[in-house]
Amino acid sequence: MITPHLQDITPLNVEAAIGIRIRPDQEHAVEPVVKSLAEAYVHPAGVAWPRLIVDGDRPVGFLMAFFDIDWHGDGSVRRSGLWRLNIAAEEQGRGYGRFAVDSVAAEIRRRGGKELYVTWHPGPDGPEDFYLRLGFRRNGETSGGQTVGVLDLR
Repeated sequence: MITPHLQDITPLNVEAAIGIRIRPDQEHAVEPVVKSLAEAYVHPAGVAWPRLIVDGDRPVGFLMAFFDIDWHGDGSVRRSGLWRLNIAAEEQGRGYGRFAVDSVAAEIRRRGGKELYVTWHPGPDGPEDFYLRLGFRRNGETSGGQTVGVLDLR
């Protein structure tokens, strides 16, 4: 049994990362990997943490986390969390999403964080049930029309 692992995005695997395709019915709820990589590039170094999720030598997904960002833009609240999660359509339901969330949680803990934030597209076709099953709770906020959830890492 092969265990999934994360890889930094490099010139050797960037095409594999960009090639990750979610199900067509999910495309309205999550941005494509190429947009995530562009956003990672334009933010200050260390804010975005893009990673390819690989099982053996097979790319199965992509995640991008963020660390210690100024959530409201006024310095009052700093947060870390999962910015994007794209699991390839044919790989969904195999535990890779949970692996991704657990990996981001471990990195946040390693950096001294106590909470993991995520936003999701609301509605019956969004990933809310997935996040709630993992222990996230809605915190009553929205961001860009998306529901904000938090997972206590203590």
